Amino acid sequence: MPSSSAAPCIICLDAVTERAVAVPCNHLNFDFLCLVSWLQERSKCPLCNAHVEEVQYDWRSPDDYKTYRIDAISEARPNPLPTSSSITARVQRQRRPPRPRRLPPIQWGRPANVDEDAPLRQRRRIYQNQMYSLHVGSNRVSRFRDFTPQTFAASEELQSRARMFARRELQVFEFLNTDANQSRDQGAGRRARNAEFLLEYIVAILKTIDIKGSEGQAEEMLQEFLGRDSARLFLHELGAWLRSPYMTLEHWDRAVQYPK
Repeated sequence: MPSSSAAPCIICLDAVTERAVAVPCNHLNFDFLCLVSWLQERSKCPLCNAHVEEVQYDWRSPDDYKTYRIDAISEARPNPLPTSSSITARVQRQRRPPRPRRLPPIQWGRPANVDEDAPLRQRRRIYQNQMYSLHVGSNRVSRFRDFTPQTFAASEELQSRARMFARRELQVFEFLNTDANQSRDQGAGRRARNAEFLLEYIVAILKTIDIKGSEGQAEEMLQEFLGRDSARLFLHELGAWLRSPYMTLEHWDRAVQYPK
């Protein structure tokens, strides 16, 4: 039986009201409706990309729960959500807007009327030229430290630093631009929600998957949002930042080195 948790649903970022478990990977950071909606489009776990065979929900005891089979979903033409009266009433009561599944493709051009600062211009050049920061060994002198999904999940400091870095890094991509000059654009708020969703999605990946794993799971999960080359570079830079001893992006910008 899933334990209670204050963590929000990783798909919609709202509080979980009916926890669902993806089987057989057993990830449970989902609300039932969000997970089933996700699986109607792609029958793979949003966190680990493993194939999901069924969803367990409505837990009353370890032996008393409901099961929703995923093999009934057609990949080509998904069936509608379960239509029991309790689920239908819940959908009507919450009236959640549809959540975006993919972000717009990357656009390298500088958005109009945006006065970018020098560090952000440098980050754009790094992605345009596919520049990878030089590796620094983990030792007492450098104070660089390796981390695992387990140490990341247990460290609020690492999670805060990941959000700090990712929030600026994602500004490289056009969809995040929502400055005051765009406040009247109806799409601006949607792009901001897309970016915040992706930011939390990245944090969730770091909690469960080794971003340098040989199978490339993390890269595969991000490539549909950023493109494969940008996803690979993003994960490299994020890993280098999290391994470093620097606590501010200013210090990182001054210290990080790239091949000449």
